[in-house]
Amino acid sequence: MAQIIIKNLRKDFGDFTAVQSSSFTIEDGEFFMLLGPSGCGKTTTLRMIAGLELPTSGEIFIDGEEVSQKPASQRDIAFVFQMFALYPHLNVRQNISYPLKSQRMPSAQIKTKVAEVARVLGIEDILNKPVGGLSGGDRQRVALGRAIVRDPKAFLMDEPLGALDAEFREHMSQELRALHDRMGATTVYVTHDQLEAMQMGDKIVVMNHGSVEQFGVPQQIYDWPATLFVADFIGSPQMNLLPFNATVAEGDTSVALSGHHFEIPRLRQAASGDLIFGVRPEHVTLDQSSAFRGNVTAVEYLGTTQIITLETPNGMVKARVAAAQTVKTGQDIGLGFTARTITIFDVSTGAALLSDANREVLDHG
Repeated sequence: MAQIIIKNLRKDFGDFTAVQSSSFTIEDGEFFMLLGPSGCGKTTTLRMIAGLELPTSGEIFIDGEEVSQKPASQRDIAFVFQMFALYPHLNVRQNISYPLKSQRMPSAQIKTKVAEVARVLGIEDILNKPVGGLSGGDRQRVALGRAIVRDPKAFLMDEPLGALDAEFREHMSQELRALHDRMGATTVYVTHDQLEAMQMGDKIVVMNHGSVEQFGVPQQIYDWPATLFVADFIGSPQMNLLPFNATVAEGDTSVALSGHHFEIPRLRQAASGDLIFGVRPEHVTLDQSSAFRGNVTAVEYLGTTQIITLETPNGMVKARVAAAQTVKTGQDIGLGFTARTITIFDVSTGAALLSDANREVLDHG
């Protein structure tokens, strides 16, 4: 397996820039997620790592070797596609063994490796079946087997579970992560599903409009979004983003919403004008003693919790509270916020005015 380093990667298609100035490092053995909405550049980035697209500029290092202008056949990687890309006229055994036959590996060795991969994936009983009659999950296992059998330096996966139904997709995501852990493989995985990225990934790069918005472990990205885009994209429900106008100085530890002061983490940057007060729904408390109040417009019961939607002077707020807490539509309720969980954003730049604590974590992520 191998470390993958991306330096200032850029890809232009005529006048359109699909990826711009992307830089990050994928450590040996990591399960690494490229996350973002459709058209953000994540698949183009993956294809450049694979050698299916050549970058306009920038460098790609795989296991210490600069490969940005080398074809895919010289990069020792395996690619798993969303739509499986199996050979329909071959059975399962023949599909898995095809890469080894292309390398002219001896038949006895091919038989041994195919049997080993089939055992790992739990598909020994379907080796002689045609792929056309298989379920989506079994076809995905066959596609994974064809990639695994080569023992490549890295596995690149482009939304490999996207064609599966929701229930089986969750099951396969657990299987895929367990397989990764057993193999210790370096895996780069593209998805637009934030829950999939948070559940499976060791590290995540969040992309938007061809640029890297944030890079770090899932908890860093969820707790301390570096930009307004990340705050809005990550989380279900997403982070509450309440606009206000103020001047804040470096070192400030409080801000005022509609004249009510709230403690925040110590700011590392100054800003003036339109700002955003960001807080996750689970960090909003219903506090009748608070002077900052909201009117309940909706109550969504989710079993163990409920989502309360309130109209406040600064906009809509969602609070995730215990299901046992009694809340009714039309009720006037005071709101409190946990200081260390608040993020302040500058609207003009879209960037978070990071505190000492989360700046340090992000810098070393």
